[in-house]
Amino acid sequence: MRLLVLLFAITMPLVAWLSGRAAFGPDTATVSDRHPTLLVAAGYAFSIWGLIFLLDLLYAAWQATGVRRRDPLLGRVALPAAAGFALTAAWMPLFSQGLFWLCLVVIFGALACLAWSALQLARPATHAPAWLALSLHAGWLSLAAFLNLAQAIVAYRLLPDGAMLGWSLALFAAAAAVLLGLNQRMHGNTAYAAAALWGLGAVYVKQSQSGLDGSDAAAWAALAIGLLLGLQTAWLRWRERRRPVAVLPPPG
Repeated sequence: MRLLVLLFAITMPLVAWLSGRAAFGPDTATVSDRHPTLLVAAGYAFSIWGLIFLLDLLYAAWQATGVRRRDPLLGRVALPAAAGFALTAAWMPLFSQGLFWLCLVVIFGALACLAWSALQLARPATHAPAWLALSLHAGWLSLAAFLNLAQAIVAYRLLPDGAMLGWSLALFAAAAAVLLGLNQRMHGNTAYAAAALWGLGAVYVKQSQSGLDGSDAAAWAALAIGLLLGLQTAWLRWRERRRPVAVLPPPG
């Protein structure tokens, strides 16, 4: 299983490279531009994938070598981490083909796998490489999944695309619930929150410059969620630092 983590960690940037060269169809930016929404982020935001892929590779190599191969916690997260990496890789060609319903199953599946893994590593301690990589990946997917959902709604015309604000605000609320809920469970995970804040900031930038009806309200919604997430993270980290440390009695 440890080797599967490494294999799929290598597969993700390879598939991303092929996708960027239109090996599976139009690249993700082209497909995304065909279905503008009030949740889409500025293009620069997706550069975070480079950092995510690098950290995932470092984690995958680290967990497969040395004494880490016998670590029970790393063993417990190996299967969901491998699944999350495999689903992340699969999403890219599916999105290029415009298979939005399948993309939703895949991206929410990847989110479930990687969020569960990050929850197991909520207190990094001696597992910092795994905590950092999986938390950052899960944080980005926690927002990206809802961006993908908005594009599926527009692509299949499930809701009015001429009056998107109402249902878009509902998606913002759902994304906020996931982000704040998972961050609470992870005691204020700075890596998880940082990835989401990066994305929310890019949504604010994109929507504040957009000509779509309701884009100004969407920009402020993204900014408000970012502020809430930042404040929650700071408060949870402060509370963790004040938590009393248990002192074990001396032996005998």
